[in-house]
Amino acid sequence: MDAKSMWVNEIIQSLMDLGGTGTLNEIYEKIKERGNINLDKYEDWQAQVRRNIYQHSSDAKEGIFRGKPGDSSDLFYSVKGKGSGVWGLRNYLSENNESIRIGLIKIMDEYLVEKTKPFKENPLGNFVRHQITSEFEKLPFISEKYKVDGSVGTGKWAAVPWIAIMNTEITTSTQSGYYIVYLFSEDMRKVYLTFAQGVTKTSKVEMEKIKREIRSLLSPNTQFKYEPKIQLGKGNLAKKYEDSVAIYIEYDKNNIPSDEVLIQDLFQMVRLYEDFVKLKKGESQINKDNLENTNQADTNLNLTNNEVLEHIYKFIESKGLFYSYENIVNLYLSLRTKPFVIISGISGTGKTKIVQLFAEALGATESNGQFQLIPVRPDWSDSSELLGYEDIKGEFVKKPFLKMVEHAIEYPELPHFVLLDEMNLARVEYYFSDVLSVMESRKKDKDGNYTSSPLIQYKDENEAERTLIFPGNLYVIGTVNMDETTHTFSKKVLDRANTIEFNDVDLMNFGAFEKNDHPLDPIWVSNKVLEAKYIFLKDVFAEHEPLIRKVSEIISRINDCLKPIYAQVGYRVRDEICFYMVHNAEAGMLLPENEAMDFCIMQKILPRISGTEHIVRHVLENLKDELSQYPRCIAKLEEMKKRLDENGFTSFWLT
Repeated sequence: MDAKSMWVNEIIQSLMDLGGTGTLNEIYEKIKERGNINLDKYEDWQAQVRRNIYQHSSDAKEGIFRGKPGDSSDLFYSVKGKGSGVWGLRNYLSENNESIRIGLIKIMDEYLVEKTKPFKENPLGNFVRHQITSEFEKLPFISEKYKVDGSVGTGKWAAVPWIAIMNTEITTSTQSGYYIVYLFSEDMRKVYLTFAQGVTKTSKVEMEKIKREIRSLLSPNTQFKYEPKIQLGKGNLAKKYEDSVAIYIEYDKNNIPSDEVLIQDLFQMVRLYEDFVKLKKGESQINKDNLENTNQADTNLNLTNNEVLEHIYKFIESKGLFYSYENIVNLYLSLRTKPFVIISGISGTGKTKIVQLFAEALGATESNGQFQLIPVRPDWSDSSELLGYEDIKGEFVKKPFLKMVEHAIEYPELPHFVLLDEMNLARVEYYFSDVLSVMESRKKDKDGNYTSSPLIQYKDENEAERTLIFPGNLYVIGTVNMDETTHTFSKKVLDRANTIEFNDVDLMNFGAFEKNDHPLDPIWVSNKVLEAKYIFLKDVFAEHEPLIRKVSEIISRINDCLKPIYAQVGYRVRDEICFYMVHNAEAGMLLPENEAMDFCIMQKILPRISGTEHIVRHVLENLKDELSQYPRCIAKLEEMKKRLDENGFTSFWLT
């Protein structure tokens, strides 16, 4: 055998060992591994490999290949196009009786076995990355604007291999954008042709939006499905892939259809893909009306604070209930200041309802997992009924609050609300202290995302250790009544909450009933609408120093009034009042500064005051003088003084 034939034969055998295709480096390594040629004889043996490939490929530069395209000397082809460095053995699939159908079956038959073998240079890995992808590229409707990629993992075997077909005008990476992808189940019993999205760089909010838009293009008799969700396996990546899929066709390993059916299915998926690309570019009106209806609850990232609050106010009013606009703004600013609010008031004033409707106006409902009402029971004495506990079998039993934490962590872009109804039927310090402590540990990581100390650690159903934090998109609101069946709050709890009173009732206000407006639809907002911008006062001091100094001076004078009963506030309360005032100012003065300060003092400081005649009367009188410019505070102090006159004892709470 002459030298030329020797090199050509060795390259052919090496490519066959690699599954029909390989990079130049993989071909070099395979030739060294085979050991049939004494490479030490050659000053640059890799050049010999390249020269013999180029001389036997019509894909080589003009003048190097001397045969005719398709003749017996045209042995090799450039898999990814000229200059890619990936070469294939021409006609390898046809000579080995391969096809797209047989290629999919080959992957499903061999993958679990090959996963037990070394990852590097594995023939099946090369087959997925290079060979079967080239077969898709040969299809007449897969034009040059498409990129076809296959993956079995990066550096190690993936649980879910895939073959993706991407319009390069939209994306060139499966980490972002939307594309067509064949997804193989972990057990290799199913392969799905899907229209999916990148799970790494696509937010949950955007992902759900795109899925609804894609589905709006489906005709009534379509072969594509979106329910039930595809089932790829139990792994985290499998679950993420499942969530990314908008529509799919399922193929069972034991019933893979013919090449003709597979190609026709792919052709229809590509047509839908292109329709959607045109729609996103504004070049198509396909199902426009349906799409507009689908998008009524889309994320509204560009709305101003005023527009969001106006929507919440009108949404609640459209449901036949009336709360003042100022109270809606106050609830919003309170939640943005600290994700824990207490709403008090006499029974029947709608404390529970305002929380439900506030959340619903922003797209958070029980049905979509963003809202949860948890009735508090009098026998709660620790956090187990809130978070969960290990039962007698050693299995962890999750409770509703923990489930909400998990859901909030899974969907970090969306706000989540927990309503603890009648939260003081049990002692809050007993069952809620763990949550309060972790809430105080919140901080931002280097990427600006909220994190905290561990809220709970437990073993899930797969015996895997899980550690959950308090997420930055979870807001806890407690409703309270004050009577002989309930408990008062300690200063530890009051310090950590804004306490909002709803005692004003106007039974003759029928304005919401008299309007003929239809109920408004919710808007689906990002958590950025509610998320606190600041945790530490130093983060905002330089930008708002005059306001912070002014607020601190007011609180300092109030503390002088509170000293006789040891009810002064500390840094935490001072900082949170400052945050409230800063958020108000940065939003364009949602409330006049004096009114905002009135709310803050009313709900952060006055709830601390209680006592008998000889203890608090002088304090109440001094506070009335100090707070004369704050009408809500003055009204509350007069109410407290009246109860002191009548009963010899008073507190912030109506009993």
